[in-house]
Amino acid sequence: MSDAENKEESFISHLIELRNRLIRAVIAVVLVFIALFPWANHLYTLLAQPLIAKLPQGSQMIATGVASTFFIPLKVAMMAAFLIALPYVLYQIWAFIAPGLYQHERKLAVPLLIASVLLFFIGMSFAYFLVFPVVFGFLAGATPEGVNFAPDIGAYLDFVMTLFIAFGVTFEVPVVVILLVLTNMVSVQKLREARPYVIVGAFVIGAIFTPPDVISQIMLAIPLWLLYELGIILASILHKVKPAEAPQAAPPGAYASDYEPLPLEEMEAELDRIEAENKAKEQGP
Repeated sequence: MSDAENKEESFISHLIELRNRLIRAVIAVVLVFIALFPWANHLYTLLAQPLIAKLPQGSQMIATGVASTFFIPLKVAMMAAFLIALPYVLYQIWAFIAPGLYQHERKLAVPLLIASVLLFFIGMSFAYFLVFPVVFGFLAGATPEGVNFAPDIGAYLDFVMTLFIAFGVTFEVPVVVILLVLTNMVSVQKLREARPYVIVGAFVIGAIFTPPDVISQIMLAIPLWLLYELGIILASILHKVKPAEAPQAAPPGAYASDYEPLPLEEMEAELDRIEAENKAKEQGP
């Protein structure tokens, strides 16, 4: 079998493996979704609880779409199923790419992958338990007199998903910083020098992805900045304990970069020795 046929067969086998692992991941999400489907309405109620608690007396959420009361809880159940099955989905991705990685890359990828998932969940929890009550309390209190504050369930879902993604990605900052340092793309010193720009950028991001109240902007900007500082600390520690690479031997005929010439006296003595050896060879036995 030729090399071209071997490469083609290897490529096809990789595609088949990728297809099988994607099918397994989709089946896992579907099975979890089927298990959660009977409780779809309860899941939406749980998701909307931070807003429901801040609604004015006698007010409630509304559904402006004809089928919103069915499809919106269905979307919530699907997203919950994906989050629950996410560890298994990531395992399938890892099992596919792991054979192509070096040993040290595997040791680095596994803890960073686990940390990424945990930090994303922590970011979502931070938004749900701490940010949502503040945001919805501000929005309910800012309602003009004579206006009924009754948000649509579909608009609410879009709103909270934006905040979930914003805070989940924000909490990934330490992982990004560590990867930048360990891959030698950026030094720890450069990251420290960029601190003022990061602080300004954190407040700009907070202004973009949160409602127009100062408190919610600060609740996104401050964690982003603190997580950046945490990433710098962890990256500096990991960079120090990173094993030093063994020096490579210079190729034949190449001069070492740290070569130092002999002192003049030693050089003259070495030349005299070589000259004496040559004379002895010429005289013969």
